[in-house]
Amino acid sequence: MLLSNYTTTALEDWVSNWYQRIGINNPKQINLKYIARYYDVFIHQKEMPARYDVFGRYQAITLDSRTSVIEQREQFFHEFAHILRHCGNQSMLPDAFRQLQEWDARHFTMYAALPYHMLHNYEWDNPCLIEDLAHDFRVSENLCLERIEKIKRNNSTNFHIETMYAKANEVME
Repeated sequence: MLLSNYTTTALEDWVSNWYQRIGINNPKQINLKYIARYYDVFIHQKEMPARYDVFGRYQAITLDSRTSVIEQREQFFHEFAHILRHCGNQSMLPDAFRQLQEWDARHFTMYAALPYHMLHNYEWDNPCLIEDLAHDFRVSENLCLERIEKIKRNNSTNFHIETMYAKANEVME
């Protein structure tokens, strides 16, 4: 599977540009403490569900200390999406807006954990691709699988559109 056929989403582009702007260009550089420090976000670990808090200039992410390091990493990206991209108190928002923010945070997590601009160095025909991505990016295999499936769906859609476009041009000629 080639990434050259893949069309990125606006959010994927935003995440890749964001990483490159702060000097993060490979998986080893994705350091949660560095990212948090860069944005003045405190990280706490407690025996409670993950959450984010913003009180004036104070910003914090609480990670569930009962979960694995990999799960905490994914929790960080999810909660960081809320701090970085959303405003307002979710409990005060209409349900549809809250769901939209959760959808955005889920996609941000996938794109921030496995950014597009870092995927070009991988052999997509490698039978161990999911394991390699999970190891290098320090995230769950489930998240890697979800990311790969999203890329495959996008490529498949682009292939069908290109085929239909080519057939339409043949008919018109």
